[in-house]
Amino acid sequence: MKIPTLPFTVTDWSQVAATTHRGVSGEALWRTLNIGDLRVRMVEYSPGYLADHWCDRGHVLYVLEGELDTELRDRRTFKLRTGMSYQVSDFGDAAHRSSTKTGAKLFIVD
Repeated sequence: MKIPTLPFTVTDWSQVAATTHRGVSGEALWRTLNIGDLRVRMVEYSPGYLADHWCDRGHVLYVLEGELDTELRDRRTFKLRTGMSYQVSDFGDAAHRSSTKTGAKLFIVD
């Protein structure tokens, strides 16, 4: 990931329109800022959310609230709580998907 040239920017996330992304169960609300190839998001998963896909994209993900379960395609699982993060690259064999029993609010850069 490389941050493209841009002026100093302040984002009021409450003013960024949300889009709804349904999972196998539950839904995700994304507030997205696109800067060239860089995507910055505030994401809220509803309780009971399960992603409908395996993701191969690299991310830096930080849990602002709640708990997030991340499963890798090789069946390893990780529980992230408030204040925890994960980092995964675009390359390698770390395809992953998210779920949450209780709901979660995340800050994601990819």
